[in-house]
Amino acid sequence: MPPISSASPSDSKSEEKPGKLCDATLRSLKASVKTIKKSDGGGLFIQVEPTGSKLWKCTYRRFNGKQNTLSFGQYPEVTLKEARKKRDEARALRASGIDPSEHREQEKELLAGGGTFEVIARQWIEKKLKPTVTAGHVNLVTRRLEIDVFPHLGTAQIRDLRAPDILAVLERMELRGVITSAHRVRQIIGQVFRFAVASGKAEYDPTFALRGALTSIKEEHHPTITDPKAVGELLRAINGYSGSFVTKCALQLAPLVFLRPGELRQAEWSEFNLDDAEWRIPGTRMKMRKLHIVPLSRQSLAILELLHPLTGKCKYVFTGARSDDRPMSENTITAALRRLGYEVGTMTGHGFRSMASTLLNEQGWNRDAIERQLAHAERDSVRASYNYAEYLPERKKMMQAWADYLDKLAGIK
Repeated sequence: MPPISSASPSDSKSEEKPGKLCDATLRSLKASVKTIKKSDGGGLFIQVEPTGSKLWKCTYRRFNGKQNTLSFGQYPEVTLKEARKKRDEARALRASGIDPSEHREQEKELLAGGGTFEVIARQWIEKKLKPTVTAGHVNLVTRRLEIDVFPHLGTAQIRDLRAPDILAVLERMELRGVITSAHRVRQIIGQVFRFAVASGKAEYDPTFALRGALTSIKEEHHPTITDPKAVGELLRAINGYSGSFVTKCALQLAPLVFLRPGELRQAEWSEFNLDDAEWRIPGTRMKMRKLHIVPLSRQSLAILELLHPLTGKCKYVFTGARSDDRPMSENTITAALRRLGYEVGTMTGHGFRSMASTLLNEQGWNRDAIERQLAHAERDSVRASYNYAEYLPERKKMMQAWADYLDKLAGIK
């Protein structure tokens, strides 16, 4: 790599040839109508402005080939000896593959608090998290950091944090009994550290040392019903629901499409193509941020056609109870199930997904087709490339067969 250029700037006719400066020369320099530049060698020069200011400057060539200039301050506040030291430090950085200007900006950021855990965590949220997940998930992650992490680690320089500092935060969470959240916060902190390492603001991720340090998580599942007889009873209860017609339609569609509750309740009419019997949910609304296709069975289409005269002119399919401009609330489905007599620990809106997954796998459908219809993340990195239309012909067949099976369980001929 070439060192800092020894060529002095040539944009002024009044500039003299390079030569070692001395204090006597510097003191004798007088202002002129034009800017005067005198070189000390190695890219360092003094620039005398028409105002009389004497400014230290140093030129060097960046790694992209372009010339850049560093400012070292004003003479005599910055002495000749100090200016030469700054030049030599910049040359050493450049020789070791570090851009002196970028290094200076990083130092300024650290002095201004830019290297604190909270500042870097919020940078990670903006640059890495927001482009890849839903707004709801971003809010959840941000809230966890604000409640459990920032009050204890937020003002600390991230490069100074060690595993015991992070463990102390997680142990406070364990004492509150939120074991699962503690594990998730450890993962979030690890992602922030890996972002900091990649941007040169931390040396390593200390959360790796905490694997196995927390209380093990007891595997939890969303309450669901998978016994065929009990499923039939649930479906008949839904068909007899006497509350809001919009809520009833949402309850009836939920087991047919087995989406996440948020994806269902925020459905927009613009996403549906009833002629092609498809519901295309944009990636901005999906947990995995990928377009998702839901083949619509005849039963699903019938529900939507009944609902269309009521909410078809609105943005949302399942409008809120208080405003047609907003979707139904996140608690509507769960509250309706409670009204039908299905208590906490028995069935939830999310439980329709587990119900479909369990029974479809028992019936022998292609596991990959089921997983793709559930819009699950692919854990195998070799197969992680998401194709929203993958297994689509088989999924269409499966979704219609599933709807027919549910009708049979409900006693509908």
